[in-house]
Amino acid sequence: MTPQLMQAIKLLQLSNLDLVAYVEAELERNPLLDRNNAAEGEAPVAAGNGTQSEDKSAQERPEWEVREPEPTAIEKERADKVLDDTSPDDSAPGGPRTSDAPAGYSEWAGTGSGGRDGEDYNLEAFVSAETTLADWLREQLTLAIIDPVRRMIGQYLIDLVDEAGYLSGDLATAAEKLGTGVAEVEGVLRILQTFDPPGICARDLAECLTIQLKEQNRYDPAMQALITRLDLLARRDFATLRKICEVNDEDLADMIAEIRRLNPKPGLAFGSAVVQPIVPDVFVRSSPSGAWIIELNSDTLPKVLVNQSYYSEVSATARRDTDKSYLSECLQSATWLVRALDQRARTILKVSNEIVRQQDAFFANGVEHLRPLNLKTVAEAIGMHESTVSRVTANKYMATNRGIFELKYFFTSAIAASHGGEAHSAEAVRHRIKQLIDGEPSAEVLSDDTIVEKLREAGIDIARRTVAKYREAMRIPSSVQRRREKQGAAAS
Repeated sequence: MTPQLMQAIKLLQLSNLDLVAYVEAELERNPLLDRNNAAEGEAPVAAGNGTQSEDKSAQERPEWEVREPEPTAIEKERADKVLDDTSPDDSAPGGPRTSDAPAGYSEWAGTGSGGRDGEDYNLEAFVSAETTLADWLREQLTLAIIDPVRRMIGQYLIDLVDEAGYLSGDLATAAEKLGTGVAEVEGVLRILQTFDPPGICARDLAECLTIQLKEQNRYDPAMQALITRLDLLARRDFATLRKICEVNDEDLADMIAEIRRLNPKPGLAFGSAVVQPIVPDVFVRSSPSGAWIIELNSDTLPKVLVNQSYYSEVSATARRDTDKSYLSECLQSATWLVRALDQRARTILKVSNEIVRQQDAFFANGVEHLRPLNLKTVAEAIGMHESTVSRVTANKYMATNRGIFELKYFFTSAIAASHGGEAHSAEAVRHRIKQLIDGEPSAEVLSDDTIVEKLREAGIDIARRTVAKYREAMRIPSSVQRRREKQGAAAS
């Protein structure tokens, strides 16, 4: 594998922030590479829903597809060979066409930070890097929730957590945005509230303290009464608190001491470092005709060009072979980088276009309509290698009408249909199982076998052990446990 091929592969998997840093380093290193400060051009855009798109003409190049100097025949042959090893077939359906670029990404941006997947990290820098609260919560999310649909919901909620650790925003709004039920969002939130540090993802101070007290097994009726009247505690109205909590002076003093030992702002344990917002690489929006339009975020595309005038001036005065060789290498490197950036942008656009085409129902109807999708399906549809699609979907984010999601979240496993119809995504099946259990009457708790029968009636072919596995992954008790809980609740 040549160094240029390795670099081309690396460019594909870099996040937008890492790509900017990489290009900045190349600008410092290569005297023939300049920033393109010309008037703003257009970012490429592709029409979704399988619509054939058109290539932009050579006379109207977007700002990231800059005009290049003509390299020597040998240099061009080498550069083309490297790019051919990693490039998709531009003749395949779904190629990019141009349109007006979006004004910017600010209206889409959420809080959080993009991942890193490079292979040449400085270990010392990696160890010393400060872990943000969002990073810490995402790591726990990956371990706690295996269902990509619920992970999407969890990611959305994590983006709403402020630096103190509190969840801002309304759950009903989040549910409407994601196209799911409020109960589903609340279920994911309950899981997030079990994460470390204790008290995280609470919606107010009372809930934050309640989470911590429950973890310490100290949330008894007296403490519950105290938490509900924190306003009296703030006013130091101890007489009223004693009556409400039904305790004496000594017990109340102990309870207040316990409250003071809790952490009212658990998120601050991660410091106050400025968290970089997630910057989407791609925008998805609906057109008046109902199709989905996919646009690259031009704000994230480095704008560079090869300084042909400077090359001509300097090469004319070069006398030593070492100088001529150095200039030739710089020209080849600069030319390759411009082409590689162009191809990277086209590749991201083409993969995103196919993802949107495959997951059209998600964008239209919400998370429970995610379709089964794997890397191979996308790769075959657009004429790329599966490993290329894998690199493209790493550390890349898509801003949609339902929030910002990493491209890899759109790849889900599949479950066959019972009558030979279209397969169902595992996430949609899990969602259906939860709906059935949430809607079961207290007198008729559904067993796993009954759930299997109901799913097969709905055209979903699934084994009982799979239902049990999904139920346990969602932390839903067995039918026996649920029956006891409902009977106990009815008796009380």
